[in-house]
Amino acid sequence: MDRKFEPVQSVQRALTIITLVLDEGSVSVSEAASALNVNPSTAYRLLGTLALQGFVLRGDQKRYSVGPVLRFDHAAFPQPSLAMRLRPALEQLYERTGETVHIATLAGTQIQHLDGIEATSHSLRFGLRVGVWLPAHRTSAGKVLLAELPDAEINARYKMAMASPRGRRIDVDLASLHEQIDDVRDTRIGWNFEESEPGIAAMAIATGDLGGQRAAISISLPIARFTHDKGRLWAAELIRLVDELRSSSSPSVAVETVPSAVDH
Repeated sequence: MDRKFEPVQSVQRALTIITLVLDEGSVSVSEAASALNVNPSTAYRLLGTLALQGFVLRGDQKRYSVGPVLRFDHAAFPQPSLAMRLRPALEQLYERTGETVHIATLAGTQIQHLDGIEATSHSLRFGLRVGVWLPAHRTSAGKVLLAELPDAEINARYKMAMASPRGRRIDVDLASLHEQIDDVRDTRIGWNFEESEPGIAAMAIATGDLGGQRAAISISLPIARFTHDKGRLWAAELIRLVDELRSSSSPSVAVETVPSAVDH
C-alpha cells in the first residue's frame, strides 16, 4: 500500500526561504525564523547553507539576497521562454473571446503578467498588465497557480510573506482563500470579481507542468460586459485550450477530465 507522501522538512524550509528571497529581494535571519516558526539559530544555519551553495548572498545589514546560482543562465539546457511557448495559445484564446488575455506566473504570493493581448474591438476594455505584479490571492491567475501547491506550502508562503517588510500590506483571509482554492481544484477555473481592481471580472486556468515551467492563462474584461453564459462558455474554452496544450507537450500522458466551471 502506498504511504502518504510527506515532504522533507529541511528541504521544504530551504525552498520556502528561496521563494521569499525571490519574492522580496532579500530576507533577514529574524524574518526567516518568524516565517518558518523556528528559532533564529536554525534559520541562520539554513541561510548559511544556502549561501555556501550560492543560492543566496549575504550582504550589508545582515540581509540575504538572490545568489549567483539563481541568477545563472543554464545555457546547456536551452528552452524557449514561457511567453514564447504560450503565445500561440494566447492568440487563439484572444481570437475566440475578443477580450484581453494574459499569461502569468507565480512567485511567492504574487503573480507577474509575462505577456498579453489587449482587446481592441471594445471602447470599454481591460488594458494590458504585462510586467505588473499583483497579489496572487486577489487574482484569478494567482488562485489557479496557488491551487497547484499543497495547502501547507500555501500557508508557509503567506506566513513568510506576512513576516516580511511588506507584510503589513497583505490583506488575506486564508480560510476564504482555501475555500476558493478547493473550488479551483474541482473545476480548474479561478475567478476574480473586482478583487484586484474595481469594475473588472477575470477567469483563469493553470497550464500545469510544461517541461518544468508553469503559468496561468486568463481572460479579463469590464464586469459590466460579463455574463454567466460567457463565463460557462469561456471556462470550457480555457479547459479545452489547456488540455490541447498539455497533450501536445506530453502526447503519451493522458489528461484527466474534470468538470467544467460552476456557475457564478
